[in-house]
Amino acid sequence: MRTMAGLGRLRGWLVAIVAMTLLAGLVLVSVPSAETSAPPVAASEPALSDPSSSEVAPNANRAPAVRRDDRADAVRELLERRASAVLRRDREAFLDTVDPLGETSFRTAQGALFDNLDGLPFGEWRYTLDAGQALPPPALPSGVPSADELWAPKVELRYAFQGVDVVSTSRSMGYLFARRGGDWFLVSDTALEPQGRRTWRGPWDFGPCQAVRTRRGMVIGHPGNQSLAAAVARELDGAVAAVSEVWGDGWPERAVVLLPETMIELQALVGPEFSVDGIAAVAVADRVDTRVGTVEGPRVVINPRTASRLSLTPLRVVLRHEITHVAARGVTVDGAPMWLTEGFADYVGYRTSGLAPAQAAPELARRVRAGFLPDDLPGNRDFQTTGDRLDLAYQQSWSLAAYVAGRSGEARLVRLYRRIASAGPTDRSTMDNMLAEELGVGRAELLEGWRSHLVATFR
Repeated sequence: MRTMAGLGRLRGWLVAIVAMTLLAGLVLVSVPSAETSAPPVAASEPALSDPSSSEVAPNANRAPAVRRDDRADAVRELLERRASAVLRRDREAFLDTVDPLGETSFRTAQGALFDNLDGLPFGEWRYTLDAGQALPPPALPSGVPSADELWAPKVELRYAFQGVDVVSTSRSMGYLFARRGGDWFLVSDTALEPQGRRTWRGPWDFGPCQAVRTRRGMVIGHPGNQSLAAAVARELDGAVAAVSEVWGDGWPERAVVLLPETMIELQALVGPEFSVDGIAAVAVADRVDTRVGTVEGPRVVINPRTASRLSLTPLRVVLRHEITHVAARGVTVDGAPMWLTEGFADYVGYRTSGLAPAQAAPELARRVRAGFLPDDLPGNRDFQTTGDRLDLAYQQSWSLAAYVAGRSGEARLVRLYRRIASAGPTDRSTMDNMLAEELGVGRAELLEGWRSHLVATFR
């Protein structure tokens, strides 16, 4: 994870890049827990449970309760109609799922949500319901007529972008449903927040969305950042190809780039647990299973504050760095050494940039010229600092990856990444054994060769 103190820092002119993971609970960002705005922990789709175990809300009017099996079937049918309306672009059918007696502001927001989805190419959009994880329903807002019954089962949205997402991804939706007579409606998507169940917000919750398709991906932005979307789209296919040239074709070779317009939207897209101050871009995923190498919802999210200041070369480096994280995420266990994960991503990012080593690593160059050489591999704690020390950790990691590639070849660097990143956190002895087996040298010899490389490069 990388932050930056300002555009004047971190390799002189290039803004910082942060890679995150979202896993069960998580931050690639691996994602926060199931009942937050992050996705649920389980990698598999929740099955529809027997709803008979859930609680029924008190009936304000003491009307006869609908059989609970019928309740689950009715709400599931409501969600099916809602999903079908999105895919068929039927606004009236979509709004028919919203409580007509509920808050006017909620109905208006739902209409805007539907409109904002127009033009996005979804290969899948559906909802799953788990009646066995229902929450006690809260009271309806003041001014909303009481319902015959309220219900708050667990609901997830599962969606995929057509031609880009190899597998669909799911996100938690904090939906509260109301029964009026024999009909069920969606009455709120915020009422369950005090109980920790939040509705995930996608780009379409923040304004009209526009998608720019490319041969190897998609850029999703808003009308206010069309020029940036076009610039990113021009670079996207080349970035994917550049990553595959090093990593290989063992990944989908597709990328989705999100362009939020505000910091509020950026925070929603990357998760509330992550500080967005001073980042240029973030690689995120909803859920990862490294046992089989599957990644749900991989996205590259670009910071709106820094995006407009990215000229062509830094934009190219940023995209290639982040897409490297997307490509390698399926084999990267949380806790893998950051000198390797970040160094490798930077190596791919800078590989054909045409920049001199001193431009890519100005702080490292300054220290080497002053006679200060690293005495060990950068530790994960070095990436949790700020200022020059943080810059140095990234720059040392990049130079170490470049040294390994120059010494042993890119294929060996990739093998080293796959071996170490898939092992996750390891002790020093295990790490040294993996280095020796993959590179044919021990830690001491590797460090000695790297230090000599630094002197020759920067002096």
